[in-house]
Amino acid sequence: MSASLQQASNPSATEMAAAPVLELRNVTRKFGARPDLAERIAIGLKLARPRSVVHAVDGVDLKVKVGEVLGLVGESGCGKSTLGRIAAGILPPSSGSVLWKGQDRASMTQRQRHAADLDIQMIFQNPMAALNPRMTISEIVAEAPRAHRLIDGPEEPYVDRYLKMSGFDPAMKRRFSHQFSGGQRQRVNIARALAVQPEFLVCDESVAALDVSIQAQVINLFMDLRETLGLTYLFVSHDLGVVEHISDRVAIMYLGRIVEEAGAEDIFARSNHPYTQALLSEIPRIETTKRRFSPVKGELPSPLSPPSGCHFHPRCPHATKRCREEAPLLREIAPGHRSACHLNG
Repeated sequence: MSASLQQASNPSATEMAAAPVLELRNVTRKFGARPDLAERIAIGLKLARPRSVVHAVDGVDLKVKVGEVLGLVGESGCGKSTLGRIAAGILPPSSGSVLWKGQDRASMTQRQRHAADLDIQMIFQNPMAALNPRMTISEIVAEAPRAHRLIDGPEEPYVDRYLKMSGFDPAMKRRFSHQFSGGQRQRVNIARALAVQPEFLVCDESVAALDVSIQAQVINLFMDLRETLGLTYLFVSHDLGVVEHISDRVAIMYLGRIVEEAGAEDIFARSNHPYTQALLSEIPRIETTKRRFSPVKGELPSPLSPPSGCHFHPRCPHATKRCREEAPLLREIAPGHRSACHLNG
């Protein structure tokens, strides 16, 4: 093999670092029960109506690079938690592809999929509901690494290590989850996720249920873990203040679609999409002058029957006839900055 061919077939370390560790390509997810044969015949004869289908995720393209924190933001019901579960491998997409380290999960062998499942872990919003009330903290943290044979040697030091790493006192590991506060329970959830030695964490509103002071502690913990373990995050949240503090890049989601994506600094200083601008105008700020609070007009439409064209057009002050008829493409408007809006030309 010639030197040029060998160089082409073996990507450099720089190219590998720039490649996304996780990539979603035209991913959709619909929820709805499949009709049986009799129901399909009745629908075909127009004796029954088709069942309603929820369009939770609608043609999403997203990339997450190694070592970065991508914040995923949107109103409740926009599909961001569903997208997080698809990224974590908990839910399969209805269509589209999910690539982990460049390989489509659908084409992976069972062993490769098992390895990918361990590499990507999810931390859920409700720390109490995510923990088994019949198991001690030690049993909860040890369960997965024991099942996957990740513990070499005594189990107790292994569990203690990840509890300490998460800021939880190992001396309390023989107690049950109901004996702890929300912040302590969330630290147990973090320890459980870390115990299988993942590379990627999907954090689904993981600080939303906590007090503000505890939120700050957990966010700082996430940032410290990123540095010490080299973790990559998909940080799902409706709180722009939290996302601004922790994220390198931000993706704004509305009714199943990504409407804007850019570096965190660009999103907060030079937002482009009318929906992003409306969200940013609602962030509480300490200012010397008074300002009038102006929420986003209208309510989030039902995903059972999303609007035609641009999904945001019923609430957008700049909507035109084209917005009502044609869905805008998410395209680059500046280096590293993408937006889906017809106002960009």
